Amino acid sequence: METLFKGLTVDLAIFIEAAAAAIIGLAALQATVRAISVFARPRESEQSKEDVRLRLGRWLALALEFELAADILRTAVAPTWNEIGQLAAIIVLRTALNYFLQREIDKARDRGFGAAPA
Repeated sequence: METLFKGLTVDLAIFIEAAAAAIIGLAALQATVRAISVFARPRESEQSKEDVRLRLGRWLALALEFELAADILRTAVAPTWNEIGQLAAIIVLRTALNYFLQREIDKARDRGFGAAPA
C-alpha cells in the first residue's frame, strides 16, 4: 500500500510539473503574440506594453506555485535530510521570485497599469 501511495504521489508531482510547464509555454506564447501586436503598432500606448508584461508575470507566478507544489509532493514521499535541505532552498528561491513578481504587479496596478487580472 505504501509503495502504491508513493508511486501515485510521484506521478501526481510529474503531472503538476507538466501543468506548470504548459502554463509557462502558453503564457510565453500569448505574451509573444501580444508583444508582436503591440510593437507592430508604433503608436501603441505604454499601458499596452505594460499589460503584456504584467499578464506574463501573473502567469509565471501561478506556474511557480505549481512547481512548488510538485516539489513538496516529491519530497513528502521519502524525505532525506539532503532532500529537505534542497526543498528549503527551492522554497526560499521560488517564494522570493514570487514575492518580487507580485510586488512588480502591485506597483504597476498602483500606477494604473494592468488593473484587470489575467
